[in-house]
Amino acid sequence: MLDQRRTTNVLLLVIAIPLVFYLLKVLSFIFIPLIFSMFIALLFLPIMRELGRRRVPKFLSILVVLLLVAGGLKIGFELIQLSSKEILANNADFMQKVEPKLEVLRTYLFDNFGIELDTEQSVFAEFFKKDNIGSTIGFLRSFVTSLLMTAFFVVLWLAESINVHKLLNNTILKQKHTSIKAFMKIEKDLIKFIKVKFLVSALTGLFTGLMCVLFDVSFPIFWGLFAFAINFVQMVGSFISVILLSIFSFVELDPTSTLFFFILSITMVQVLFGAILEPIFMGKSFSINIIAVLVMLMFWGFLWGIPGLIMAIPITVFIKIILEQFSSTKIIASLLSGNETKIEKL
Repeated sequence: MLDQRRTTNVLLLVIAIPLVFYLLKVLSFIFIPLIFSMFIALLFLPIMRELGRRRVPKFLSILVVLLLVAGGLKIGFELIQLSSKEILANNADFMQKVEPKLEVLRTYLFDNFGIELDTEQSVFAEFFKKDNIGSTIGFLRSFVTSLLMTAFFVVLWLAESINVHKLLNNTILKQKHTSIKAFMKIEKDLIKFIKVKFLVSALTGLFTGLMCVLFDVSFPIFWGLFAFAINFVQMVGSFISVILLSIFSFVELDPTSTLFFFILSITMVQVLFGAILEPIFMGKSFSINIIAVLVMLMFWGFLWGIPGLIMAIPITVFIKIILEQFSSTKIIASLLSGNETKIEKL
């Protein structure tokens, strides 16, 4: 009878897991804003508590948080607009630098591989094609929709209409003491992750932009913003930033010691903030196996795309803390943490 029950549970699990993943994929337009809003709410939770201790009404506290979020978005949009103006203003000068090197590349590819590269068509002209404009408008529409849904869920989190503690207590963690302990650890670790990741990404973007200014590489504001944004993608973001900026600088800088020192400088920025300072700020309690990081990046990236890559590590930390609460799943949690091969939050 016991074996039969175990077999039934295993079969139900085999059916339930693919169904859950399918729902996560299909309903990504709901789950992505929901989880992003949870991270935002956690980031401002200490402010909410401080205002609560001062007996500020909850609706005013929520309004203060929303104004702070709106202010942050406003700064972000202003920087993006400034970057766009910078690119448009310097487009002609940049294309004058690019054209000779593109001609050399075209000649090399044709002479050695028989590949004919069309260098006559401007990248910006390609962008303003009808199909590309339609795609851009579609992206902006989905972005605004996600932004509004995220703001809506932020209000629900802050108003405690969505309560993770009660959800854990009523579903996964039946014991009240275990539920409170797990929730406190989840909250503490995720708040630490969000704060440290934002700070490190901001410093990475700032110093990447400064390196571009120092070595006279075009569009420093754009590259600073790009380094800031891509740094939220764990591990992979640093490589993408260095590789793309190195290729870009190869077009502008002569292949001499200047190019070498620029690539070395932006690499050292990534190493200093991503591989040295970030693990120190995160602490040993946040260590995750490097194989688990790569697997989770691939899985959540496949499931939710770029938002999945950004949220992969916080979600993994959430799952790890839950698994640590049960003796039957502690082995899985230890595998995620790693006993020998660890990365202390790259």
